[in-house]
Amino acid sequence: MSLAKTVIDGYQLSKEEATEILNSNDEEILSLVNAAYEIRKYYYGKKVKLNLIINAKSGLCPEDCGYCAQSIKAKTEIDRYSLISKQTIVEGAKEAKKNRIGTYCIVMSGRRPTNNDVDTVISAVETIKNEVEQLKICACMGLVTEKQAVKLKAAGVDRFNHNINTSANHHANITTTHDYEDRVATIENVKSAGISPCSGVICGMGETDDDIVDMAFALKELDADSIPVNFLHPIKGTKLEDMNDLTPIRCLKILALFRFINPTKEIRISGGREFNLRSLQNLGLFIANSIFVGDYLTTDGQCPEEDYQLIEDLGFEIEDNPFEVDRQAVAKIHS
Repeated sequence: MSLAKTVIDGYQLSKEEATEILNSNDEEILSLVNAAYEIRKYYYGKKVKLNLIINAKSGLCPEDCGYCAQSIKAKTEIDRYSLISKQTIVEGAKEAKKNRIGTYCIVMSGRRPTNNDVDTVISAVETIKNEVEQLKICACMGLVTEKQAVKLKAAGVDRFNHNINTSANHHANITTTHDYEDRVATIENVKSAGISPCSGVICGMGETDDDIVDMAFALKELDADSIPVNFLHPIKGTKLEDMNDLTPIRCLKILALFRFINPTKEIRISGGREFNLRSLQNLGLFIANSIFVGDYLTTDGQCPEEDYQLIEDLGFEIEDNPFEVDRQAVAKIHS
């Protein structure tokens, strides 16, 4: 019985087995991708979920995250602006729907949102829900309180993103202005409010294999419904500007690891996809079932038409009406 089949049947990999995936021979990469695809196909078929970011508030962030161009510690040339208007957010959602986007991600820089920030986003989301059918809304606003999360849920926010970014062990090497526990607390706040939790990682920041394995298991424990896997795109002027340790095959192994550890979850190839996977982006979609279309926060994505063509060439289908894996059905499968 293949390892993929045992995972589908409910088997949970050990950390030792997970590490073996990262250390597998490069010559075995196609076998590994195929095994991960068995799991992806079982839960998601040939569907690909499309996500779009609107950078609603850029730069001006007091945190010192070493990867981020928006930190006040970074010496970068990026657009810096306060929260955009409600109307701009709403118009972005309408354009997203026209382009078959499943989840519209409203992202803000900063440590935590002000109450005015939250109120503006709430107003925009309420309008979007009234005017745009079947479009999921994800908010990414930094550290939020449970009270703020409850208000966002009531407005119609479907999902909230707050990445753990790296392992608890490696966290202090990446940022010192907040703790790993602060990030976990925010995820728990949105879960308590009834919002679907989205949390992921950034790989390629000097972490070890053990750190990557710990990230995958941490997200399993947090029960994140959506897991964006970012690959560091080093930006000049940031602390990690000279970090460039990833290869396309290494990225595929990381994606496979997250699929094996979190088989039922949405795995999204996120920031750094084009820069790090390069010509192997197609293989990544045999593992992940979700991507961002268009640009990221401060780095460019590839032309959206290329993504649509990639999906078509692979024989995959855009998921026009995104759905979550039925947890009760999954529980029955694994019982």
